Amino acid sequence: MQAETDVVERSIRKYGAKKEAIIPILQDIQSDLNWLPEETLKAVADRLEVPLMEVYGVATFYRTLSLKPRGKHIVTVCVGTACHVRGGQRMVDQISRELDISPGETTQDMNFTLETVNCLGCCAIGPIVVVDGEYYGEMTTRKVKSVLDKYRITSGE
Repeated sequence: MQAETDVVERSIRKYGAKKEAIIPILQDIQSDLNWLPEETLKAVADRLEVPLMEVYGVATFYRTLSLKPRGKHIVTVCVGTACHVRGGQRMVDQISRELDISPGETTQDMNFTLETVNCLGCCAIGPIVVVDGEYYGEMTTRKVKSVLDKYRITSGE
């Protein structure tokens, strides 16, 4: 709890205790904790002197913010039209099998979270898989394991 409070205070010092700073404050907290625990939302509301419902509304509106604990590595698969046509859903299915989770879920060891998005803006090199901000274009089901293994190794698995 103290670490979460410290993160909130650090973010508020950085952006100021003003209502207009809710989004960057929540993004900062998300970056540090990898999710937004309820206690942090309450602390932000208290410090900014805004209703908790307003902070919660922002936290649930933006898809990049999460109210559930997320894994150390975020795996994002584009399922937009261009990637879908090129096999985006097959990538989702393969990653789901490899990690034994569905989109929106996190592995039990808290190492991976699988997400889907409607477009990453890289249509020409689809299907696209992104892991922790690193883009992997022209993905195939054969490449999925080696990409995931790269992150398993860095996690000490």
